[in-house]
This record gives sequence, structure tokens and C-alpha cells, in this order.
Amino acid sequence: MAELVLILLRSIAAFLLLFLMARLMGKKQISQLTFFDYCVGITIGSIAATMSVDQNLKALNGLMSLFVWGLFPILLSYLGMKSNAFSNLTDGKPTILIENGEILDKNMRKSLMNLNELMLLLREKNVFKVSEVEMAVLETNGKLSILLKTDKQPVTASMLNIPVTREHGPNILIMDGKVMKRSMEKLGFTVEWLQEEIKKQGAQHVSDVFLAQLDSTGQLYIDLYGPSNSTHV
Repeated sequence: MAELVLILLRSIAAFLLLFLMARLMGKKQISQLTFFDYCVGITIGSIAATMSVDQNLKALNGLMSLFVWGLFPILLSYLGMKSNAFSNLTDGKPTILIENGEILDKNMRKSLMNLNELMLLLREKNVFKVSEVEMAVLETNGKLSILLKTDKQPVTASMLNIPVTREHGPNILIMDGKVMKRSMEKLGFTVEWLQEEIKKQGAQHVSDVFLAQLDSTGQLYIDLYGPSNSTHV
């Protein structure tokens, strides 16, 4: 029993410190992590797991190790913000793999990438012809950024000089049966108005609405609890 309590306490301590480190290290998405960030994350997770169950490891030693592995990436990130040269040293630099429709063999070898891997990354971007690519850059997170040649780029309204109405992000008025008062105040709507709108769609009360969202055109989307109950006003 004492052993289980000890594991519980060690696990809670490791979790809390790991949670704190994760908050301090920022909010990068997994897809944006560099290889260095990825290795650091795995190491920190491994230390936390070992500290939780391995009683041969002193708890204080495990906490210190977690603290060091969490602190150093924060310091490196801070130094990288102050110095591009230091950032390039820790995270690396983007590499141009295709330029003006031509594959740069030398850069491919530096990146340890073969043609099959390059073609896979191109296909993921819906590009099947190398000749259509003006520039392809391998980013430090392993993603491929592609700029198509001008005549291969999708036509936009600005290219055709067509005026378009600017839209802003939709506002959520009801979420999970609760009125979002801050959004209502910002838009200048009242709860009484909202009640009338949802009644038009068969809802008797706000608690009957799973989601109500108002877009920039004034269209109100309402989704009631239950399947296939979404409507537009």
C-alpha cells in the first residue's frame, strides 16, 4: 500500500511539473515542432514516466532533471528570439529544394531526401508536376512550402478586379445551451431578440440549443440538441 501511495505522489509531482513546463514552453502545434523540439518533448516525457514508477530514481533527482530539460528549451527559445544566427544554429534553416521548376540536387542531398519523398510531399500539396513549381522550400519542421508559377496559381477575385464583401469571423451566441453574454453585448443584441429567433426554429428555450452562430452577413445558424436539427435563419 505504501508503495502505491509513493507512486501516486511521485506521479502527481511529475505531472504538475510537466504541466508547468508545457505551459512555459509555449503553444506550438505538433506540426510546427522542429526536430529539436520533438526530441526534447520525448526526453521530458520519458523522464516523467521513469520518475513516476521507478523507485530506484530519487524523486528529487527526477524533478531536477525535468526542470533542467524544461528550462533549457525556454532559454534557447528566448536566445533565438534575440539572435537569428542562434536560432539557425538550434532550429536549422529552411532549404530550397525546387527553384524555377528545377530540382536542386545538392540541397536534396544536404536534406537527406530522395525523389520519392519529395514527390510524396508535393502530392500532399496537390502538386503532381515539378515543372509547375516556382519554388519549394523544406521548412525546419519538415513541411514543404510550395509557390506555384504565376500561370498555375488559382484565379482570385483580386486578379479579376472583382469587388468582394469583406467578412469577419462568425460569433457564437449560444454554446451548449448557454448564452454567450460577451458576444451578445459586443454585437448589441438582447436575450429577448435571441429568444424570438430560436423560437422560429422550434426551440422553446435557450437550453434546447446546442449551438447558435451568427455570421458577418447576419445569417443565424442554429443547431438543436439531437440529430439532424441544424437550421439557418
